[in-house]
Amino acid sequence: MATLQIRVEDSLKSKADNLFASLGLDTSTAVRIFLNAAVEHDGIPFSIEHKAIPSSLAQAVSDSRNRRNLHGPFDSGEAAVAAMLED
Repeated sequence: MATLQIRVEDSLKSKADNLFASLGLDTSTAVRIFLNAAVEHDGIPFSIEHKAIPSSLAQAVSDSRNRRNLHGPFDSGEAAVAAMLED
């Protein structure tokens, strides 16, 4: 039997351990399940794609990049925040 070693951030490992424990699994078992599923699917067993963002946020990003519907410039950070808080 082979040993698999990977490096991950401590916080990711902890979160994954807690998640798998809540499912009655240890992390090694969860990784084996993933590897078996990948072999069975002949690829990653789930879609890998960009996370969808709400259309209103996409529009705001587009406006920002294209310098449309912007307000300001502001003389201070306080003035910018006040403008954001206006209805």
